[in-house]
Amino acid sequence: MKRFSAFLAAFLSLGAVAATTVTVPPGQAVATFAGGCFWCMEPPFDKLPGVTATISGYTGGRKVNPRYAEVSSGATGHAEAVQIVYDPKKVTYEKLLEVFWVNIDPTVKDRQFCDGGTQYRTGIFYHDDAQRKAAEASKAAIEKSKPFKEPIVTPIEMAGTFYPAEDYHQDYYQKNPVRYQLYRSGCGRDARLKQLWGDRAGH
Repeated sequence: MKRFSAFLAAFLSLGAVAATTVTVPPGQAVATFAGGCFWCMEPPFDKLPGVTATISGYTGGRKVNPRYAEVSSGATGHAEAVQIVYDPKKVTYEKLLEVFWVNIDPTVKDRQFCDGGTQYRTGIFYHDDAQRKAAEASKAAIEKSKPFKEPIVTPIEMAGTFYPAEDYHQDYYQKNPVRYQLYRSGCGRDARLKQLWGDRAGH
């Protein structure tokens, strides 16, 4: 994850979990997506030129300041999600949507790969009307061009409060590369993405 503010870095280093309204640098924007395990959703966005931060966290639920154990129980209503800060002059929201789709299985509800429960649901959380329209257009285009028969069930919802996850979840794929790869492979994520999206998978 590319941290975009010293404040957030210090905040996460304390292991705190609290509501955050991202202070977006001038000329930059925020996108929020849920795609199952947030460990696996940071890497594809981190490698995009123009993305300045990816933050794993929780959103879409009822519990204020949730902890990981609470979210993983499925009782909070929150989904694991990533919040992305990006420079729209270098990468468009439409490009972020393209990357999002080919990194999830949009054909299942309340599940991603080996992880089941509402906390692992997929979702696009829009921050303004332009993002909503772009997300709806993207979903419609995917419905027409998708290489699989199953319908797309990923919802598009207004973004709410986003709670950064505990520090040990941030950059997990970099901090624990062996464990991360074992989890990703064991969960069947790449195999299913390949089955769904072919050569587009994971890009």
